[in-house]
Amino acid sequence: MTRRGRQSTESAGRANTSGGSGRVRAERRDGPGFVRSAMDRLSPARWRRIWLWGLLSVCVLAVVAAVALFTPVLSVRTVKVDGAIAVPEQQVRSLLEIPSGRSMLRIDTTEIARRVANIPKVRTARVQRVFPSTVKVTVVERVPVLFFDSPQGAHLLDAESVEFAIEAAPIGVPRLITDHPASADPVTKAAVGVLAVLPPALGIQVDEVVARSISDISLNLKDGRTVLWGGTNDATRKSAVVLPLLTRPGTVFDVSSPNLVTVK
Repeated sequence: MTRRGRQSTESAGRANTSGGSGRVRAERRDGPGFVRSAMDRLSPARWRRIWLWGLLSVCVLAVVAAVALFTPVLSVRTVKVDGAIAVPEQQVRSLLEIPSGRSMLRIDTTEIARRVANIPKVRTARVQRVFPSTVKVTVVERVPVLFFDSPQGAHLLDAESVEFAIEAAPIGVPRLITDHPASADPVTKAAVGVLAVLPPALGIQVDEVVARSISDISLNLKDGRTVLWGGTNDATRKSAVVLPLLTRPGTVFDVSSPNLVTVK
């Protein structure tokens, strides 16, 4: 290659390098440094306008927050209670403790729900804000599935084996017969567990649940027949065989071992 050719090639290489550097410099104009440089070139008048608009926005937000929190614009005007049947609605309302004129945004819905849920007959409670001015309280009550007698009266138990009331048992709720009935008693819990897995067609026939131990539970039906259920194990298999078995003549139906059922 001649000297003139080498010079031409070197010139082209320098041109390409210069072009590459030009592209890098163009990309840097789009980066943070370029933004800072552009901001530095803002005039004092424009800076003052930006600052004033920012201050105005903050003031507007502060006024809106103050209006929402401390004026009657979003105050509670209506309280709606749903689901209270056995629990008097007035008892629920007395626990809300919402002062007149209190802003919706200043209501502690979690604390209110906790107070309502402490009512023995209430299983769960939910408190919601329904804007602009309504507080909605939704109550799920405990439903008795068993009861046991005592000198004080009938103790009602729900499906979680929680004793929640001493009062007359509703019609159709079976009586529990066991030595030491109580919410925390393992035998009582087993009896409740058995009722929970019974086929509905059998559950409505049960008059008494006799629980001698966690593995020796029997069901006295309203027509005088008895189902020997056993424990809470093999519930699916027992539920599948018990109804066909009850179509046979007899008074005692043993499904405690569902693979070897008997009728007497």
